[in-house]
Amino acid sequence: MEEKKKFISWPVLALMSFVTVIGFDDIIYNFANQGMGVITSWIILLLLYVIPYSLMVGQLGSVFNHEGGGLSSWVRGTSGDRLGYFTAWTYWAASIPYVVDTANAVVVGGGWLINGNDSMEDTMSNSMFALLTFVIFLAFIFLQRHFKKSLEVLSTLGGGAMFVLAVLFVIMTFTSLFMPNGHIETQPMNWRTLLPKFDLHYLTTIGLLIYAINGAELVAPFVTRMKKPNRDFPRAMVMLTVMTIFLTVFGSFSLGVFFDAHNLPNNLKMNGSYYAFQRLGEFYHLGNTLMYIFAVTQIIYMCALLAVLLDAMTRMLISDTGKQFLPKKLTKLNADGLPINGYILTTGLSAFILLLGVFLPDMNDIFNWLLNLNGIISPGVTCWIFYAFIRIRMDSRKFQSDYVFIKNDRMAIFVGWWCLIITALATIFGILPQDAAYGSSLFWHELILNIVGIVVLIGLGFVMPALAKQEQPS
Repeated sequence: MEEKKKFISWPVLALMSFVTVIGFDDIIYNFANQGMGVITSWIILLLLYVIPYSLMVGQLGSVFNHEGGGLSSWVRGTSGDRLGYFTAWTYWAASIPYVVDTANAVVVGGGWLINGNDSMEDTMSNSMFALLTFVIFLAFIFLQRHFKKSLEVLSTLGGGAMFVLAVLFVIMTFTSLFMPNGHIETQPMNWRTLLPKFDLHYLTTIGLLIYAINGAELVAPFVTRMKKPNRDFPRAMVMLTVMTIFLTVFGSFSLGVFFDAHNLPNNLKMNGSYYAFQRLGEFYHLGNTLMYIFAVTQIIYMCALLAVLLDAMTRMLISDTGKQFLPKKLTKLNADGLPINGYILTTGLSAFILLLGVFLPDMNDIFNWLLNLNGIISPGVTCWIFYAFIRIRMDSRKFQSDYVFIKNDRMAIFVGWWCLIITALATIFGILPQDAAYGSSLFWHELILNIVGIVVLIGLGFVMPALAKQEQPS
């Protein structure tokens, strides 16, 4: 009986994965980029990318189960400590824009909760927006150790509530079409409307699609806790893909019911989720009730996520990295076992990212630029997953596991290269700004900010080993 309790069923693993992979905001962001054509993009990406990506993660988690399945441990196990360190650094660096973006979302949610509309965007200066974001950031740096456990529970509840609201939005939207005054804003609604326009702008948006669906590596360690991983893990990943297709495809269609996909608001990425629930509430004569429910859920979830992330990302860098590659001051713990200097570095780089965005024209541009920065760095880090998978399949006799994705090594390596090349191209094209007209002054401004942000965040990873080497006795 005790052995059975240790096993995890494939439906449970699929549900755990789903919460980490997709959210309602992810659907909004990519709908803003591609309109109704994003439906086709979602289907292609999920079938040709997400399924193999998830199954590769499963084999990596099985191979390195003794190390907990962390991304840096996968690279370290295949390519040595130095590359393992750099993987940990880039994973941590990718978290910086993410936590700043999360703090931004808390400020935006607070504006909707207080005003009941998007008026904060017109009344608040860029510097005040950045300052409030930084204050929230600092507050959670100081408070996370006191509320960490309760906030982990809140993040789980918030994530679950967010999923329920997303499904509720889809169901209520489809129901509205059968009511007397129900109609679809996007016209014409035909198969051509569902086809994306394959141009340079489209290529710049693929990174944000990948950013939206990555995260399956977080459940990789659980593959070894399944009774029959070779059979059950693929089932879990197929179930995950089906659920994700349902939410992304029908969620995107639902947005096309309330928004004209040919004429979308410029600030849809920042305010789209609130607009969507506001319009749904108006249709059902509920006023702003649904919007307020969403705003409260969003703020709770984002606050909890911010607190957990700030602690987890810093500790991961300090504990999951070879000490010889980081200065001793950075890895030093205080009396409470907290990496204070690591928190200071995290705070300093977050302030730097905020400062870069202050000089953009308005608050909406700051939000969009920061989101786009996530769409560059996050897929770039995902490349490490496919690199590690290719390495283990090049020497499959050495790296054996309970679960194997594609038994033929050559075919497995081919699929690994396919995912790696797609992700690398998405990262490179993502450097070009998505929300500014090509060649405009805003385009060049954001392009420079993208390059500066990447150089600083990733470049410091090369500086740290040099600083650590100076501390060593000659």
